[in-house]
Amino acid sequence: MKNDNYLDLFDNKQKAIDHCMWLNFKYRISGIRFGVLHGSENNWVVCEEATAQEMEMEFLDILPKDYSEMTYDDIRHIKMQYDPLRHWEDLTGTFSVMDGELLRFLLHAKIPLEKLIRHELAGRGYDENHRWCGFDRASEIWLKEN
Repeated sequence: MKNDNYLDLFDNKQKAIDHCMWLNFKYRISGIRFGVLHGSENNWVVCEEATAQEMEMEFLDILPKDYSEMTYDDIRHIKMQYDPLRHWEDLTGTFSVMDGELLRFLLHAKIPLEKLIRHELAGRGYDENHRWCGFDRASEIWLKEN
């Protein structure tokens, strides 16, 4: 990855998509939108919408809605990257250092990870956009049954 303050360049299309997905999540509150462009050197460019408009280019329609269709092969590729994206490194690292018996127990007992995560977020007192809302409101937001 190369950073020119306004463009992030990638040789790998999926890595560009993953980076863009993270940036769109990270900057969701400010309303800054990121997208992927095909680069001039057969690479992939992630940039802000304003930058793409300035270059008179449109984002490629390649971003998934979410990662619900992620495969084991996709995960293997993420974990094998020489220079992984920080958010993937942190996420996969969390599981990598967890005791194997705990991981097996999570699967064996079918513990709902989403509920554990929601309970943790409710206890922090912040809403979906990481704005302080208080513990009662956070519980309403995060602990609702879908």
